[in-house]
Amino acid sequence: MTQIDVHLTPDYAARTLREDVRTGLTADAKWLPPKWFYDARGSDLFEQITRLPEYYPTRAEREILQARSAEIAKLTKARTLVELGSGSSEKTRLLLDGLRDHGSLSTFVPLDVSESALRDASDAINADYPTIGVHGVVGDFTAHLDKLPGDSPRLVAFLGGTIGNLLPEERAGFYRSIRDVLEPGEWLLLGTDLVKDPATLVAAYDDAQGVTAEFNRNVLRVINRQLGADFDVDAFEHVALWDAEEERIEMRLRATSPQRVLIPEVHLEVDFAEGEELHTEISTKFRPEGVAAELAAGGFAQAAWWTDSEARFALSLWQAV
Repeated sequence: MTQIDVHLTPDYAARTLREDVRTGLTADAKWLPPKWFYDARGSDLFEQITRLPEYYPTRAEREILQARSAEIAKLTKARTLVELGSGSSEKTRLLLDGLRDHGSLSTFVPLDVSESALRDASDAINADYPTIGVHGVVGDFTAHLDKLPGDSPRLVAFLGGTIGNLLPEERAGFYRSIRDVLEPGEWLLLGTDLVKDPATLVAAYDDAQGVTAEFNRNVLRVINRQLGADFDVDAFEHVALWDAEEERIEMRLRATSPQRVLIPEVHLEVDFAEGEELHTEISTKFRPEGVAAELAAGGFAQAAWWTDSEARFALSLWQAV
């Protein structure tokens, strides 16, 4: 059986996009949040990225889940699996298989801002796992974690290294908000990409085929379509840089010529100088001691730490204390 709770208004996405564009493009250093990459075309481009030879995180995390899902099930005995982000991928299914085979799981709770994506994912899981109830939540993980249903013990999974898209203060707030909704003894499963040589990192975000470049520029196409803007998309080049001090990849779009962009839906006119950069994403890479310190400050104790065979990516299990 599938149940869907909707906690977002129908105009949530459009209103949030207008607010982000108005705030980000009028800042001294222009920026846009990475969530606006992901319309249908952007999602397809990202799926292509995950299959590129340079992009190791998806394969590395899948390797860990294949090896450790049964162990995760044994440790957590979770009755409810919560996934932040729509849950129909192979990685989700590895977790579901482990928990189902252990015999503890009764409910899967995917949370996503897109109602259509959530309903598709929920229907797919319901069809393939008929003994597991699916209770989807249409919401934003920055605002609706207190709406998560399910019997205890719950296991909240935040996979893919997405935590690296948040700034340190945002990560701290996220961990506290997760802890606030969990009972002592409940669980968080976290995927984190690890610090490694800069050449490998930059290649993962600047592939030879140019798929990531198209993915990056897609944010401009989204604004053109949704807000009536007139970005010359091809006049922006993709930039991926390693910030050694912050230990993160930064993705940017650099104007190759001067531009004046009209965005009618937010009554905005934006000028770009030649060479000016628009920041679109950070992807922080982590060290074990840094992850441990952040989670401890958020109210969690470490239960397990696993990496893939090349120690490129980590999956870690944390218990609310």
